[in-house]
Amino acid sequence: MKLFQAISAVLLLTLLLSSGCSSSTTSDITQAGEDTVQSQVEQESSAASLILQEESEIRNGTHEDTLATPSDFPESYDYGSGRYTDWDYGGTNRRLPEPEGNETVFNTVPDLTKIQALYLWEEGNFPAQTEVTRDNFDPVGFRPYLTAIPVREGIEVKGAVVLLAGGAFQVRANYTDTLPTAAHLRELGYQTFIVDYRLRPYTQEEGALDVARAVRFIRKNADIYGIDPNDIAVMGYSAGGIQAGEFFLHYDEDVLPTTLDPDYVPDELDAVPAHASACGMIYSFYGRLSVASMDEESLRAGNLPPTFYCYGTEDPFYNQFEAQYDLMQNVGISTRRIVLQDWPHGFGGDGGWVEDYAQWLEQVFSLN
Repeated sequence: MKLFQAISAVLLLTLLLSSGCSSSTTSDITQAGEDTVQSQVEQESSAASLILQEESEIRNGTHEDTLATPSDFPESYDYGSGRYTDWDYGGTNRRLPEPEGNETVFNTVPDLTKIQALYLWEEGNFPAQTEVTRDNFDPVGFRPYLTAIPVREGIEVKGAVVLLAGGAFQVRANYTDTLPTAAHLRELGYQTFIVDYRLRPYTQEEGALDVARAVRFIRKNADIYGIDPNDIAVMGYSAGGIQAGEFFLHYDEDVLPTTLDPDYVPDELDAVPAHASACGMIYSFYGRLSVASMDEESLRAGNLPPTFYCYGTEDPFYNQFEAQYDLMQNVGISTRRIVLQDWPHGFGGDGGWVEDYAQWLEQVFSLN
């Protein structure tokens, strides 16, 4: 799009000059315009080559750049050192603070001065197929919500990232997966949004609607968040990555909640396309729980965005990660892969991959 706009501008300039300038001046200015376009073509082609060629590396994981809980985080968002070797896995049962009152993505203006929790759906208008009759990780009556963690003041904003924690669709491990990564990404210029999507007995399809709702909210408020509305990524860890995949494969763009629940009443937010331009699979894959999709036809039909993979060699799903990554090359999806030597499943934002992911996003977004 940026390249097309540059070419169009030069063509228009040439037409204007040809009607009112001397031939020598027109020739000089037109040549200058053509040189500018050629320069942009070369720059865009260079950027595209970085994205479109397959990039992969195996390396040792590191704790060196892992970010501990920032000093400005409220105590309820304290996740500790961020190093997986320090984690108390009992912390996976911790739930992020819920919104205050009835603040939702529909009725509340974004506030970039603080961490902000907002329900994703209006009370009484909640698209669902599943009826929940007993408490699980979430209580009966749970309403999905997002937690917006804005970029620090004074840091250049480069885009937005939606984060989905893992936990086998039984829990959401936000204090080991998403919070440490969000804290790091905001330092690198990314507005971050943790989505507390629906868990079992709800389905992946219902959870995908929660993801789509969050993307619509971010796009609607792109000006407030200081981003291009196309510069949004969705990433997930383990089950959260599978949930991200469900969104990209079946529930992004113009798919409405009424696809699953005909009784849902669409609102103005549903008119915003749920478009995201990059996916992150952190020890995860497109597929179902514990089973990576190897259906080339289905993956092609999903019109998937550039995808970033990161996983360890000691992960029990290592072979499935490897197989799907190889298949993605046949599908024609632009990919980036980092494999951490001797690292296990569930390292969250630890390991030294977050800054690589941020740089990769910057390259992907530069093509929007």
